[in-house]
Amino acid sequence: MRFLPHTDTDRSAMLEAMGASSIRDLFADIPAEFQLERGSLGLEPALSEAAIVRKFTRASEKNRNATNSRYFLGGGTYHHFVPAVVDYVISRGEFLTAYTPYQPEISQGTLQALFEFQTMIARLTGMDVSNASMYEAATATAEAALMARRVTRKSRVVMAGSVNPRYRSVTANYLSRLEGEYTEVDMGGFGTDLSKVIAAIDETTACVIVQYPDFYGSVYDLAPLRAACDAAKCLMVVAFSDISAFALIESPGAMGADIAVGSGQALGIPMGFGGPHLGLFACKQKHLRQMPGRVCGLTTDVNGKRGFVLTLSTREQHIRREKATSNICSNQGLMCTAAATYMTLMGEAGLEKVARHSAAALQMLVTKLPAHVTAPLDARYNETVLSFSDQAARDRFLATARSEDIFAGIPLEQIEPGAGANHLLVATTEMVEESDIADFIAALEVAK
Repeated sequence: MRFLPHTDTDRSAMLEAMGASSIRDLFADIPAEFQLERGSLGLEPALSEAAIVRKFTRASEKNRNATNSRYFLGGGTYHHFVPAVVDYVISRGEFLTAYTPYQPEISQGTLQALFEFQTMIARLTGMDVSNASMYEAATATAEAALMARRVTRKSRVVMAGSVNPRYRSVTANYLSRLEGEYTEVDMGGFGTDLSKVIAAIDETTACVIVQYPDFYGSVYDLAPLRAACDAAKCLMVVAFSDISAFALIESPGAMGADIAVGSGQALGIPMGFGGPHLGLFACKQKHLRQMPGRVCGLTTDVNGKRGFVLTLSTREQHIRREKATSNICSNQGLMCTAAATYMTLMGEAGLEKVARHSAAALQMLVTKLPAHVTAPLDARYNETVLSFSDQAARDRFLATARSEDIFAGIPLEQIEPGAGANHLLVATTEMVEESDIADFIAALEVAK
């Protein structure tokens, strides 16, 4: 916006046109005790533009964040590197628009970007089809539960207690307004006990929702759950928080998932104070018509030329309300484009490198833990829980780490009510270097 100052001549002309003798006359309706005298605020003299930039740059450098510190926070949002070209691509006028780009008259370029996004997500999750329309992982998980009820015509949903607490909370909230039962299975530890989940399945169960790797980073075999779901004729829904894991470990599709849902924030989207995120939703081909959201397809026109179209759109904006399968989805075109750009840049080898570094960093951290701190010994991807003798010991470490510019982890009870106050959820990504881990361990020793 341009700044166009008024001259004294301009002000005089305006006052004369309004019949006022001074600027103060314009504010005569405001009681005198609320009017400030000129100079009473004690403002500092005006600075040059260069001086203002220097002043605010120095002030901003006092803010500590993931880019200027050592960072071990996760819990559903992760500090991955975002190549500069991602922001460049999504800032181009072809993609950056206030218009919601999902209507049939949408440009071929945007449709192609969404089609390629869907293709890459389907390949990464090992599923047949993916949509491009979910806000974030929590609502995607709730949508999966609703979809499973439609597919199976059953009403009971079983959720493992090792799913991200926010995914569980949103899903429970949605199902609380519907007929049917929502059962949450307590795991009793920082991992997933499939025997407890399987024991909760009965003939009325529409689906079982587990997270893999689970909220605590645990990696486990889903084959027993797949067999139990087949026996009970219910769907297996696999949620995830960091999709980069599937560049290294088996995908939900390879493990037999009917529906895979989760977060795409790890794919080129910065943490941004918690948002925006990107919800991912993929399923088997046979369930496609019950999938919420929108699907772009590839076709040919009457001249045989390749074209992209909006193939499936299941929201009430496009079809009759009673036929709609969702009302908690929206086109995420810009975030989908960012993720597609990131995946295209990284390729399979780049994604695997990110995943391998993330997992290796956690392994290095856990193997160097001092004796007074414990962590689960089973397989973990990039996240785990550290346990201290008591809350005082944990908080002592957090204070030491903070003084050393280390974001050391999330006190578990802050994100999972009911958890003991002596635990810390820590996460690693490719942004964590060996020296960062050494500093983390040193802080643990100092705070012993």
